[in-house]
Amino acid sequence: MARTYVVANQKGGVGKTSVAVNLSASLAHYGRRVLLVDLDPQGNATTGSGIDKSALERDTYGVLLGACGLEDARVRAEGGYDVVGANRNLAGAEVELIAIERREFRLRQALLKVTGDYDYVVIDCPPALNMLTVNGFAAADAVIIPMQCEYYALEGLSDLVGTLRKVKQNLNPRIEVEALVRTMYDPRSSLTVQVSDQLKQHFGAKVFDTVIPRNVRIAEAPSFGKPVLLHDPGSKGALAHLAFARELLARAGTPVAA
Repeated sequence: MARTYVVANQKGGVGKTSVAVNLSASLAHYGRRVLLVDLDPQGNATTGSGIDKSALERDTYGVLLGACGLEDARVRAEGGYDVVGANRNLAGAEVELIAIERREFRLRQALLKVTGDYDYVVIDCPPALNMLTVNGFAAADAVIIPMQCEYYALEGLSDLVGTLRKVKQNLNPRIEVEALVRTMYDPRSSLTVQVSDQLKQHFGAKVFDTVIPRNVRIAEAPSFGKPVLLHDPGSKGALAHLAFARELLARAGTPVAA
């Protein structure tokens, strides 16, 4: 049975999609069977995995609306993981889902048919609280929250935690915050260090030791349609994402063999 992570933050520009793509590639690198589900109409996780989103015949939109099964929408990425891709079609799903019974659970139901095929499912959500994000929360076992160490990020985190509390009460009692991962991290900034310390005070061990640094290789990898692990395996960005995956696996009780 796959463990399902939703990568979410209501604030945009925090490296959410980068974490989702590179976590998928890193877990696959360590021999895990991984499915990445793109729930963002921008389709950045799709293109960042080297898949042409405009050429998709079956996508997340079709899965949520019942036009195709998730098992038929999977595409193999060069990074060794499967992707259910998204494009602008998905933007219309919210309106169409309104008339569908149990609309919050469409993704959860679709995943049931393939959960035995994977060790991990990673869901990339849009940077907003909408029906697509709610579907991600309803389907997940745990939440990974990427965030920058800046003041406005703390405000957004407070809103997200409040949202997750409501989801836990009303839709998915098993969901928990598993990891806060600090992205675009610059230890030379005093504000970065201050916010990082506040995170540790409030969230304790949920703040992972691994940080994702500001790194040009991470930033440019999507333009090549590759996770940074494939774009430049020896870069600081690639090594940081591998370290994050190792820490996640170790905390899940399935550490990488030395």
